[in-house]
Amino acid sequence: MTDAPDEAKRIEQLYEYGERLSEAKDKSQYEKEYQGIIDASTKKENSPAKVKQLAAQLIPRFFPYFPNLHGEALDGHINLLEDEELAVRVQAIRGLPLFCKDFKEHTSKIVDVIAQLLTLVHDEFVERDAVHKSLMTVLRQDVKEALSALFRHIWSVEESSQEDANTMRDTIRDKVLCFIRDKVFPLKAELLKPQEEMERHITDLIKKSLGDVTGAEFRMFMDFLKSLSIFGEKAPPERLKELIGIIEGQADLDAQFDVSDADHIDRLISCLFMALPFFVRGASGSKFLNYLNKHIIPVFDKLPEERKLDLLKALAEISPYTTPQDSRQILPSVVQLLKKYMPRRRSGEEMNFTYVECLLFAFHHLAHKAPNATNSLCGYKIVTGQPSDRLGEDFSEHYKDFTERLSTVEDLTRATMKKLTQGMAEQGKALAAAKSEEAKDNIKTRKQNTTTGLRTCNNILAMTKPLHSNTPSFIGDKRVNLSWKEAVKPSVPSSAAATGLKRPANAANGSNNFAAKKGRGAGGVQNQLVNRALEAIIVL
Repeated sequence: MTDAPDEAKRIEQLYEYGERLSEAKDKSQYEKEYQGIIDASTKKENSPAKVKQLAAQLIPRFFPYFPNLHGEALDGHINLLEDEELAVRVQAIRGLPLFCKDFKEHTSKIVDVIAQLLTLVHDEFVERDAVHKSLMTVLRQDVKEALSALFRHIWSVEESSQEDANTMRDTIRDKVLCFIRDKVFPLKAELLKPQEEMERHITDLIKKSLGDVTGAEFRMFMDFLKSLSIFGEKAPPERLKELIGIIEGQADLDAQFDVSDADHIDRLISCLFMALPFFVRGASGSKFLNYLNKHIIPVFDKLPEERKLDLLKALAEISPYTTPQDSRQILPSVVQLLKKYMPRRRSGEEMNFTYVECLLFAFHHLAHKAPNATNSLCGYKIVTGQPSDRLGEDFSEHYKDFTERLSTVEDLTRATMKKLTQGMAEQGKALAAAKSEEAKDNIKTRKQNTTTGLRTCNNILAMTKPLHSNTPSFIGDKRVNLSWKEAVKPSVPSSAAATGLKRPANAANGSNNFAAKKGRGAGGVQNQLVNRALEAIIVL
């Protein structure tokens, strides 16, 4: 242990070194003094805490004047970051940005050092605050290189046989992700300058980071990209195509589909809903539709029950934004599914009303763009003057079959509406008589489900009515509002929103509100309750 007189002497000596360097016009002539300051930071010197704290102030201050000692100075300063005394560590952390203020070649190394510190500071607020502020300072000094260095901790997947090394790498990755989400993204207007150049740069960094992400991480990145001006409302078509390409990549649309791969199904549905806003803005959904048509709809029966509805909802919501060519290609598959869920006659089996609503909605919007395709599918007689009208062929049996199914669906729907309306009145009386808050909440939930069920039924009747004509008028506008759109505001159903994409969620990113891979939300439960309510009311 160093005695007090010796400590005071060493502090005084460092102050003298500092004063000489401050006063000198040609500081490079005082290399001995700067070396003395560096020596105070080394472990072999075993300097007292106050001496090391003063060294942590002086080393970065005079660093620019001694390029020959840069390596020693950095090593000595980094040694102070590991000191057992909090005051020494905090002072060393605060000095880090000075090493790359005038020497951009050190930016990457300093960012790497601070990124590792993100994993080491936990309970000490002062230390954690110092780390965050130092990293933000480095970002403001050289945002391009600092961002590049930060993102390397996200996409780095170097092979390692050491379990501890892998764990540490993942921990740094998660901490860096949290920092980017909480500190960098909210300040994009301040940090990303010049705007277009830096928005392009961070977009490229994000794209490199998407090879191994959880669902929540991917959504975070996509939400940020959507907020950039280069992808704003006035963005050219190629920018929208770029975003859709990113989502298509996560959906693995080039992969062979395996119906037993639940993760791929979840990822596909989640990405479909994520892409919807871009389809609305004019981006092409052809690749998604072709994949659905070729790989998914043919094995629809084998899909997990809880994912079937999400898939049909996605199909319904994308249908208004399809091209005539895509509509013509996928219509046969949609009609086949529609007939499967629209019974020709009462058979004692339950009808899934929400499935029928989704498929009728998709049918109308697809047929609106390729009307004469329905001639051979449903027996209609729509004339466009094209050979594809096939008016010389007899499809009367198709027409009879289709319209009989429509009539059966209408009968079942009206009967269900009658029972739902009666149930609504009974629920109103029950609510007035309920004593406990729990009972009231249960009744309110049932009433909400009944209201959604009535919306579903009204939509079905609105969509079946025009289809009885030989030359029907297909709905291609917004007059039908899908029943769940009023009840569930987010465009992604909560049962799909938090599903994992490629990277399994771990404790680190879970604790930072990164949703778990198989998350199921209240929205999915709500949809199931509505379906059960409808199924309990009507049997074919």
